[in-house]
Amino acid sequence: MSTRPLPTNPDHSIGKIILRADSEHLIPGVQVLPIALWPDDRGYFLEVARTGTGLVSGFPADSTQISAALSYPGTIKAFHIHEHQTDYWTAVSGMFQVALVDLRPHSPTFGLRNTLYIGALRPWQILIPPGIGHGYKVIGPDPGVLVYLTNRTYNPADEGHIAYNDPGINYDWELQYK
Repeated sequence: MSTRPLPTNPDHSIGKIILRADSEHLIPGVQVLPIALWPDDRGYFLEVARTGTGLVSGFPADSTQISAALSYPGTIKAFHIHEHQTDYWTAVSGMFQVALVDLRPHSPTFGLRNTLYIGALRPWQILIPPGIGHGYKVIGPDPGVLVYLTNRTYNPADEGHIAYNDPGINYDWELQYK
C-alpha cells in the first residue's frame, strides 16, 4: 500500500461524537444505519446483513468476505486503512468505541475524526469507504464481537496500518469522564 500523508491534528481528542445515524458531522462517504433487534424471552435476533440490500447492496457476491473478531475489554485495534476495500461493521455483542479519521488527502474533511459508540446498547451498522482510517476500542466489562463484511477478499497489499497512537491522528483513547 502506498504511503499516504497523515493529518496534523493539534488537539488530542476524539473528534466529533456521532449520536445520530444521520448526523451532519459524519465524515462524507461513511454511512450509518440503525439495526432492528427482535428480543424475546430467550434473547434477541439481529440481522447482520442481507446481500443485495442496504449498506452492502453494492458488494459483489464473488468477492465479498464475511469475518468476525472477538476482542477482550480494553483492546484497541487501530488504525487500518484501505485504498480499495470498503468495510461494513456490525457489533453483535459488547460495546465498541469506533474511531474514524478521514485520510483522503484531497477530501475537504481531511483529518476530520469521528467517534461512534456502537454495540449492544446502540445496534448500528457502519459502512467505511476506502481512505477512511478506522479502528476500535472495546469498552465496558464484556468482550466485543464485531462481524464485518468487505467488498473484496483479503489482500495484504491493500491493508494499511497506522499506530493507534500516531501523533498525526492524535486520537485520545483514554476514558473521557464526560
